[in-house]
Amino acid sequence: MVLLAAFAGLTLWKAARHEARAEASHPPGGQFVEVAGHRVHARVMGAGPDVVLIHGASGNLRDFTFSLAPRLAERYRVIALDRPGLGYTPRLGREAASLDAQAALLMQAAGTLGATRPIVLGHSYGGAVALTWAANHPDRIAALVPLAAASNPWTSDLEPYYRVTAHPLLGPVAVALISAWVPDRVVERAVAEVFAPQQEPPGYAAHFGPGLTLRRDTLRANALQRAAIKAEIARLHTRWREIAVPTEILHGTDDTTVGLSIHSEPLAGQIPDARLTRLEGVGHMPHHSVEAEVIAAVDRAATRAGLR
Repeated sequence: MVLLAAFAGLTLWKAARHEARAEASHPPGGQFVEVAGHRVHARVMGAGPDVVLIHGASGNLRDFTFSLAPRLAERYRVIALDRPGLGYTPRLGREAASLDAQAALLMQAAGTLGATRPIVLGHSYGGAVALTWAANHPDRIAALVPLAAASNPWTSDLEPYYRVTAHPLLGPVAVALISAWVPDRVVERAVAEVFAPQQEPPGYAAHFGPGLTLRRDTLRANALQRAAIKAEIARLHTRWREIAVPTEILHGTDDTTVGLSIHSEPLAGQIPDARLTRLEGVGHMPHHSVEAEVIAAVDRAATRAGLR
């Protein structure tokens, strides 16, 4: 028992030290806005029509500020947001935030920053949040750009990693062990794999901050969100037909993380007048591998919405 207690104490100490190092090396780069007493971290840049960027699972707004946000900021006012529990936006409540709750929070945060009817671009899990925003708050969005977005039901089971880290009893223990003992290079390898078949851009990992992903609260929030999204999508996907704003969908044909045929191809038929751009040979990170295509889609959405 003494050895177990000592190991537990060492684990908690190492986890806290790891978190402190990650936050010191990659501090908040933007500003905080209050939404009903909840802080949301945002990075705002540029001028022009408003574009809101919503990142995917395990990520933070730094995924966009590496390159896409500065490029868009040449002719748009860009607002990149940290989703609840990730980056520097705290979790909503004790459990994972639902897609509905995340969409409402980020919509209100954008409104506080003056973006009352923005173009909303969401990547991967963030695409599901963006779709929920468009379905639930049709008067608070001008156009929609789902990027490799999770949007329709699938049959595969939740990965064992997320089953453990989302477990009510095992989860808190597992995330403490991961935060304490897993080095940042493991996250860096996982990030590189997500880019396949393309290569991760030079300097991306250093900008993104793998240590931020390994913080205990972030690991736990991400796991709970991943565990819940399948059922949430099954509940919400029939509402995509209600979306009435100009929609430009982009998805790589070689995306093995969120499959084109399962998600974006059906989505293109669900949203009236939605346009699907199939990105040949592209994997799950088109906003890095074919950035110009993503910017062009935002431009098309803005034109269709009468913003340019």
